[in-house]
Amino acid sequence: MPTIRNIVLVHGAFVDGSGWRGVHEELTWDGLRVHVAQNRALSLEGDAVATRRVLDGLDGPAVLVGHSYGGAVITEAGTHPNVASLVYVAAFAPDRGESVDTLLATPLPILPPAEGSLLLDREKFAGWFAADLPDRLAAFMADSQVRWSVDALRGPVTEPAWRHRPSWYLLTTQDRMIPPPTQRMMAERAGSTLVEVISSHAAHISQPVAVADLIRQAAA
Repeated sequence: MPTIRNIVLVHGAFVDGSGWRGVHEELTWDGLRVHVAQNRALSLEGDAVATRRVLDGLDGPAVLVGHSYGGAVITEAGTHPNVASLVYVAAFAPDRGESVDTLLATPLPILPPAEGSLLLDREKFAGWFAADLPDRLAAFMADSQVRWSVDALRGPVTEPAWRHRPSWYLLTTQDRMIPPPTQRMMAERAGSTLVEVISSHAAHISQPVAVADLIRQAAA
């Protein structure tokens, strides 16, 4: 049984915290206290501050979990004293001075910036982000995207938390947003316990049991 009772979930770019619903249900069934941080996606620093505020309110140690861009957020915020371990779910794990922008291995179907913020091409969203989700859900996610600031994309990590905390990494083998070789490089560099799952980038939605199982490992 997990010895850490607090779990903090941090979502990625273009989506919001509601995508964690299946993982939330899995973990709360076990009696864990799950907190979902909501990124404003205006800057990496601002999202790290918002995550630290969630951590400030906890009554004990926590597993800090990040999906996609949320991995950069937990890398920046995860040196908080309440963080016991880190879990990366198809996520960026930048080193000191790196940003999501510097780690992007392939061009993404992102539309030209509008007033400094970004969206994925709606017509390509399903194939790139959510290929293993039902068509109607993927279409809804494409239509309800959260704008992602160029400043957040380019925000550098100051001191990577994975240098100071044990970490786990869920590698998604069918991912087009973060290619599996890039995920593997980051996981191995961080010394993470690595688990692979056959999934698109949206593993936190399509594979909630696998994600929850990895979080339970980190909490034990």
